[in-house]
Formats: sequence, structure tokens, C-alpha cells
Amino acid sequence: MNPNQTFCLAYSSCPNDTFIFKALARQLIDLKGTKFNIHIDDVEALNQAAVQLTHDITKLSFAALGNLLDRYALLRSGAALGNGCGPLLVSRPGRSLTDAAGRQPTVAIPGMGTTAYHLFRFFMADRFPETDFTLQPMSFEKIMPAVADHTADFGLIIHEGRFVYPALGLERIADLGQWWEDKTELPIPLGCIAVRRDMDPETACHIQTLIRHSIDHAFAHPDQGADYIRQHAQEMEEQVIRQHIDLYVNDFSKDLGDTGEQAVTAFFAYARKTGMIPDTDLPLFAC
Repeated sequence: MNPNQTFCLAYSSCPNDTFIFKALARQLIDLKGTKFNIHIDDVEALNQAAVQLTHDITKLSFAALGNLLDRYALLRSGAALGNGCGPLLVSRPGRSLTDAAGRQPTVAIPGMGTTAYHLFRFFMADRFPETDFTLQPMSFEKIMPAVADHTADFGLIIHEGRFVYPALGLERIADLGQWWEDKTELPIPLGCIAVRRDMDPETACHIQTLIRHSIDHAFAHPDQGADYIRQHAQEMEEQVIRQHIDLYVNDFSKDLGDTGEQAVTAFFAYARKTGMIPDTDLPLFAC
């Protein structure tokens, strides 16, 4: 391994990601000579960029990783798993999934490659197998306004949306994370950090260790580099930023552990059963 390499690192502007990577981005920890060119974008944009192997290290939806295992392998640090943190299906008051108003209901989703969309498909197959719907993929921040202004009948919301949807006059139809937990008794796997499969295992482990150290530093010094988080979450109130971090950054972020690995394996089993990701014999982890 060459400790002085430069890697392209991509993650989202969401507070959980910027919290995890702020010590690394601001060089608040010893990077052992490793340098990073950082790219920040929407998760679905990162999912799409990974098809072309655009970034050496990237945030991905677990759903996207399932279709990219020939290109990327999973790291054990940096992931977003947990309980009570899954996507929500929301609507204007008085709507239900069985009320199609004489037509297929339109569902705004944060992208076809997202874990949220996969969970929606699992949920619908389980609870409403006879219901047809029309999908409207869009950036996650546009989903709630689309439902509020009648552009979409329902919206699949992620990230900070779960904290603010009542302010737009919307109500929750289903908590897909809770549905998953009831079905599997496992945490919901949302997002992960992956590295190019052609990265050698020693380098991958080095990157994984740096991410773990960045997370440890963030928990030990939550106020140091806080402006980095606010810089990329300009429209969020401080309380919402804090809620977001508390919900999505936890012990699974430090290391998936056995339970986290079981959750990922179960998610991929569901996705393969529904034909949403292919079978593969490739190892899941980079190191």
C-alpha cells in the first residue's frame, strides 16, 4: 500500500455523512499521508455515478450496492443502519393506498436505485400486492412539495423529511422502517460506504480505519468542525441537524458488526427474491 495516495471520496450533504467525514475532510485526524479529493452530491446521483466507477470511495444506497457488487465492495465503517430511521410514505390528509381516485396513484420516490424505493416495493408486495402505482423519481428535497401541491399523490421521504413533513400539512401513511423491523427483527440498512473492487484489501482496510477514526473524533468532539456540517445543510434548523445525526449515526456506523451484517444479508435476500438485484458469488466486504 502506498500511504501517500490520493483518492476520490464522495458522500452526500446530509448531516450524518458530513458528521462522519468532517474530521477527515478538515484533517482533524492523522490521515497517515493519505489525501482525499472530496465530492459531495445527492445519494441517488452518487448511485448513478458508481455505475461508471466515478469515485474510488463512495456513499451508496444499500440497494444500489446490490446492483454494483461487480464494481464496488462494502466497508464496515460509515454505514447508516438503525431502528426507527426508515423511510416514510406520506400523503395529503385523508388519502390511503387503496384510494386510487379512479386511477393509478402517483408516488414520488427519491430514485429507482435507493434503498427507500426497494423497501417500498417489498412493503407493497407484502401489504398491497394488487395495487398498481405510477412512479415519479425526483430529488429527495422535492418530494414533500410535490405531494403538498398535488403533483404526486404519495411521497416516499427520507433523511430529515421525517422530522418536518407535518409542517407541510402532510400525514404519514406507513413507516417502512418499522414494517421492516417487524418482519425481520433487524435494523434497517439504508446507506453504506463502498470502495472500488479493484482496490487492494490492505488499502481498503486503511481507508476503513480512517473513517472509523473520523467517526470516533466526531463523537468525541461534536462541536469541532460543526460549521462544515452547517455549510452543507444550509436550509436545516440546528435542532433538525442534531436529530438527523442522532438518528442515523450510531454504533453500526462505527462497525456493522454481526447484527448489521445480518441486516444487509437479509435486505439483499429480499431484493434478490423480488428480482431487484442479481445473484452473485462475489464477496460482500472489501477487507
